[in-house]
Amino acid sequence: MSREFSKIKESLASWGDIRQLLRGGEQGQLVPVVIPKDRRGFAWMSLVFLALYFAGMAVLTDLTLIAALAALLFLVVAMVTMWRKAIIEIEEGTTGVRSRWGAITGTLPPGRHYLWLPWDRVDAVVDTSTEIPYSAPIVACPTAENVPLKSIEFFLKFRIVDPVAFVRTIGAGNFDLVLSSAVQDAIRQRSRRVNTERAYDLRGSDVGDMQDALNRQLGRYGVRITGANIPDVQLPDQYQQHLATREKVAKELSAYEREWELTRKRRIDTLLMEIERSKKTRDARVVEVKAAHNKARKDVARMLEEQETEAQRVTWEIEARGRAELTAAENEAKALRRLAESYRDNRAVLQYELARRRLDVGAKLAENAPQPLVVRTQQGQSDSALSTLLLAQLLPRISGTGTAPGNGQMNGHTPSA
Repeated sequence: MSREFSKIKESLASWGDIRQLLRGGEQGQLVPVVIPKDRRGFAWMSLVFLALYFAGMAVLTDLTLIAALAALLFLVVAMVTMWRKAIIEIEEGTTGVRSRWGAITGTLPPGRHYLWLPWDRVDAVVDTSTEIPYSAPIVACPTAENVPLKSIEFFLKFRIVDPVAFVRTIGAGNFDLVLSSAVQDAIRQRSRRVNTERAYDLRGSDVGDMQDALNRQLGRYGVRITGANIPDVQLPDQYQQHLATREKVAKELSAYEREWELTRKRRIDTLLMEIERSKKTRDARVVEVKAAHNKARKDVARMLEEQETEAQRVTWEIEARGRAELTAAENEAKALRRLAESYRDNRAVLQYELARRRLDVGAKLAENAPQPLVVRTQQGQSDSALSTLLLAQLLPRISGTGTAPGNGQMNGHTPSA
């Protein structure tokens, strides 16, 4: 583990060395800011003066053509030199801080730029895209029990987001002092909240609150902390021996606990096997009981089906007998109804027969009826005794025996008194 803080500085270098310094640092130190050397000068002014001198010679002397050509040549060389010196190339991922007469006027993005005026300069080239790693091992950090830890290594990454604020307000050298002081203060505050026996818990712990606090402190310098963690913590030697003893006891306890856990699992497995065996026995008995229950239900169902079949058969017999009797009664009623209809139809014939028989009987009675006997008396005289006696004798004989042929008639004449 590194025992030294990372160092941050700024360097003065030519434009060709800026890339190497920003990416690789200088002598193990971080270089996020490089002050470029101004390669522009006033040498082109001498060329301009020479061009003016030869132009004057072309006007005042007889060497007009040669002096004019020399003046034109020196003027072209001066312009090319001025153009070459005015080119400024800012590397990708960096930002140039532009100044005029020493005052910062703005920034230059990556790419090619032209600074024609000699008082326009690039004061610094700042790395604004790289996350710069910074390591800070803090020694003798006291814990909550005031036990000084041997060391706590803190690692962070930061990026310059505002190059103008960074260059104008603090600079790389001063930022190194401010950053190391802020990191030490944050680490000591964190270690004060941790018990000594839990100091190893700081390894890889969440340091988001520390990162936020550092961002609040360093934000005004145009710097933002992008990540932080605690990769290693070392305890004092005496406490490490104490922890070693505790770890040994803990390992023995862990071994005993594992052995006890194995024994407990073995017993639990045995009990589970017994339980499973009992469950299987119970399930077999349950299956037998269910089978017996199903058989009983089938027997009962079959018996009920037979009883229902018998009851249905009796019901059908009764219904058949009733239907037969009903059919017989209906047939008899139909026969009687037809007979009545026949009697009704034959009534006129019977009445005719009866009337004919009455006529026959009347005829026979008329044939056998007695002949009337007329007893004539004299007019104006009352019945005599002789006529009365004759009537008395004839009437019983007429009424009792009837009149025989020839009786009561006398040769076709009615007897007279």
